[in-house]
This record gives sequence, structure tokens and C-alpha cells, in this order.
Amino acid sequence: MSKQKEWVKKQYGAIAKQTGKGCCGPAPCDCDQASKTAVTLGYSQADITAAPEGANLGLGCGNPLALASIVPGETVLDLGAGAGFDAFLAAAHVGPTGRVIGVDITPEMVEKAQANAAREGYANVEFRLGDIENMPVENNSIDLIISNCVLNLVPDKDKAFREMARVLKPGGRMAISDIVLDKPLPERLKNDANAYCACVSGAANRGEYLSKLAAAGLIDIQVVAETDAAKLLAGDCCDAGAKLLAGVVTSIQVVGRKPASAN
Repeated sequence: MSKQKEWVKKQYGAIAKQTGKGCCGPAPCDCDQASKTAVTLGYSQADITAAPEGANLGLGCGNPLALASIVPGETVLDLGAGAGFDAFLAAAHVGPTGRVIGVDITPEMVEKAQANAAREGYANVEFRLGDIENMPVENNSIDLIISNCVLNLVPDKDKAFREMARVLKPGGRMAISDIVLDKPLPERLKNDANAYCACVSGAANRGEYLSKLAAAGLIDIQVVAETDAAKLLAGDCCDAGAKLLAGVVTSIQVVGRKPASAN
């Protein structure tokens, strides 16, 4: 396993073990920023209240559900599901005839999400331990992929994007929030584990990121919203060199789809 994946598993595993709620950075802290962060990212107070206690760790960089137009009965895949916040909200949209699958590489996060689902009696949600570069998901089985500030943490994005195309049904779509680079990173952050886990040093150049999605076979790729991600990293609990990152890191909301046929 790559050192980057080990960093992610270690630091996000520590967050999952916190007794209190998390915050916007990868290190545990003793403040309660999760709800404030979610509102900043576009979630409503009703969303925050609807999710099981402990599911919202305040770790995203957007609200992919706002882009998704989920239809009852669909199968939704949440990549990097964490403690399950977006997965549980998606479950309410797909209803009892639909299904939500959350995949995460961190055992502690999967255990936390599974405990949240069991405690609240979610019958249409499941969480699987797995690597986004090699998903434990069947071919052509997913109507919608969502992901919130996670794909930047994946070292091999070409592989991850090909996996997304593999598991989507023909005509299936994606709605993801992620961080990209619009300028080169400061040298001191490029090999920093904390900066990596704070969704900074693993981020790809914007043009490269979008090109890789297209090369994987996805079409109609569009950035529908964006914001300066340095603002998201400048919270009370975060220190990922945020002052150095203004205009460098951008949070983008991206949609796209798999072609309806091979032609």
C-alpha cells in the first residue's frame, strides 16, 4: 500500500475514533465545527438534523447531493463515505426501493458508518471496506456516484476514474465535490502528510483532473460551481498552510455521465 494511503488510513482513522465531532482538518480537535462547516458547504439544517448522530464529521468541500437529482429506486455509490453523512441523506431520496452503497478505505470509518446505520435502522444502506482504485462493486450496477472531497486523496486518479466508469450503468451519472489546483503548490506542502490528508497535496491540476475523467470514458463533464478552497481550510481547527493557498486550491462541483451505449 502506498504511503499516501497509509497517511489517510491513520489520520482519518483517528477522526473516526473521536468521541466528539470532527472538524475541517485531518487532525482531531476539541471544537464542534461539523454543523457550521456543513451549512457553509450548502447543506440545510434539516439535512444535518436528519442524519444519524455522529455521521456528519464536517470533512467535505461541497454538497454533491445538491447536484444529483436523485430518483426513488436508484442505486447510489458514495466514494469515501466516511461515517456516512452523504450516504444517509441519499438513502432518504432513493427510498425503500433504492439502495446506497458507501465505500471507504479506513476500517474505523466503515465501522462507525455501519454502527450508525444499525442504530438508526437503515435497511437500504450498506458500507463496504474498499479501495477506490479497486472498488468492491459490480460492473454496470450504479445509477449515480457521489463523492465529497475524497478523490483528491486517491494517488492513482486514472485508475479511480476508470473504476467509476466501470461500475456506472450505461447512462449512469456522477456528481462530485473535490479539490483541484489552479496554481502550483508551495514546495513545503508537496510531501507533507498533513497537507495530503487535508485534501491539498494530493490534488491534481484542474485541467489534468477533467482530462482524466474524459479519458476514463465519462462524457458531458461540467464544472457547475467552484469556490476558493483556502477558505475551507482556514477554520478554527485547520492548519494546512491555508494562508499560502489562496488562489491555489479550488473546490469544484463536477457532474458527468457514462455514455448510454458503446457507440
